[in-house]
Amino acid sequence: MANGNGRRKGRWLKWGVTFCIVAGVLTAGGLYLQAKLKPDYSIDPSKLSKVERGDIARSVVATGKIEPRVKVEVKSKASGIVEKLLVDYGQYVKQGDVLAELDKEELRARVREAKASVSAAQAAEQMALASYERNRAESEAPELPFLKSSVDRAAQMHKQGLISRAVLEEAERAYEVARNKQLIATRNATVTRAEIGRARAQAAQAQAVLERAEEDLRNSTIISPMNGLVLSRDVEVGDAVSSILVLGSQATLVMTLGDVSDVYVLGKVDQADIGRVHLGQEARITVESYKDKKFAGNVMKISPLGEEKDNVTTFEVRVSIKNPGGLLKANMSANAEIVLEERKGVLLAPESSILFGRDGKATIEAPDPTAPKGRRIVPVTVGITNGVKAELLAGMKAGDQVILQ
Repeated sequence: MANGNGRRKGRWLKWGVTFCIVAGVLTAGGLYLQAKLKPDYSIDPSKLSKVERGDIARSVVATGKIEPRVKVEVKSKASGIVEKLLVDYGQYVKQGDVLAELDKEELRARVREAKASVSAAQAAEQMALASYERNRAESEAPELPFLKSSVDRAAQMHKQGLISRAVLEEAERAYEVARNKQLIATRNATVTRAEIGRARAQAAQAQAVLERAEEDLRNSTIISPMNGLVLSRDVEVGDAVSSILVLGSQATLVMTLGDVSDVYVLGKVDQADIGRVHLGQEARITVESYKDKKFAGNVMKISPLGEEKDNVTTFEVRVSIKNPGGLLKANMSANAEIVLEERKGVLLAPESSILFGRDGKATIEAPDPTAPKGRRIVPVTVGITNGVKAELLAGMKAGDQVILQ
């Protein structure tokens, strides 16, 4: 009997241990399964940000290029071959400085030829004047009245039989010769007077050609029309240059000068924003070359005529910039941020953290471990935004964490 009781106690002990082990395993598995199936409301740190104090501005951006306030394209008034170039791009020049010289040999030859033509024309004029004076003197014929009196007297004496018929005819012949000579001289004087007019016109024409040749010779020295910086040099020694007086805007561009101490951004603003832009408005200009630097400027001109391209209408806006150090170069790409409204020392939150409901009211989600899903919704009042950050007028304080959507 004692052995039977011992065996029964051993079986019950074995079953008890087994039950405890199974129960422990099931409990652990249940707890593990429960932990696995429970939702994880933890927030990725990269999705968290903070409310901070700072400055914010609402603005309109005009994108464009840096342009000098004054820019001049230098072209030659004379045609020729470039013989000398005295400046290069990047150099500062003053008004009146010599920029380039054209080959003057042919131009000097033209001047000599024109001077010879002037001398010949003046000589022809002097000859015509002398001929006119001679013919005019002969046309006056001071002896003609005396010869006429001689004829009258001879005729009277012939009637009285005092002289022969031959003597009378001799007096008449002398008078007719003198009268014919006077008529020819008068006619020649009229002709020479016309020749004087022609000679004077030819002399004036030759003088004009000479002045033009001398002007071309002077114009072959190309000088600076302004104080400024050489922005580009567009010819080399030996290049042919055409005259702007002949080809106009198609003439050869020699150099481009500009005053870069005072520049502006020539940009475009969308028609949706142009109504909020006005003259004198402050602007901040950024360029790719100086990413960490902002240049101050003001709106100086707004085009009244929009330009449509790809169904988008934009308006040209000029924003002036002071550039005393010459950091800004012509044709640099630039963004002019025209400030419409600005706030300083206000609460700022990332704009991507703000949610707007159907009623237009704004809210922000903030991390909260005690909330059902680990986050709570906070109603806020939003001020101005700049596309990156938004001003918070109410609802949160500096240092509060927010969840980025």
